[in-house]
Amino acid sequence: MKIYFASDHAGFKMKSELLGFVHDLGYEVEDCGAYELDLDDDYPEYVKKAAQMVSDNPENNRAIILGATGQGEDMVADKFPNVRSAEYYGGNLEIIRLSREHNDANVLSLGARFLKNEEAFEAVKLWLETEFSKEERHIRRIEEIN
Repeated sequence: MKIYFASDHAGFKMKSELLGFVHDLGYEVEDCGAYELDLDDDYPEYVKKAAQMVSDNPENNRAIILGATGQGEDMVADKFPNVRSAEYYGGNLEIIRLSREHNDANVLSLGARFLKNEEAFEAVKLWLETEFSKEERHIRRIEEIN
């Protein structure tokens, strides 16, 4: 499985740390930008690249996208076919587990200004390791979304 990353300036530092962390977990990673810290950049440019990769191959690709709150990034990603983006900016990790088990989320949007690195690492690891339940009711609901 390949994990694509994208962020604007607000998530740039955390993205840099997560790239290495996810690679060390044994995943192939690719950075879709931003490639340098630019306080005037706009997240849609980068998030669209990562979301397109997931949209084109949702069985083998996932993405982790970051911004200040993760909300705008989540909205951009969800505009692509086959993409189911879940947002997380702290709190109960059950939302991470359920995003995978119930909704087969293939994009995780993180609110970098609301998370410490350790929290982001824990959430990402859980998200990557949690399998979709493949229960009929969850499959049916995803088909209804599509």
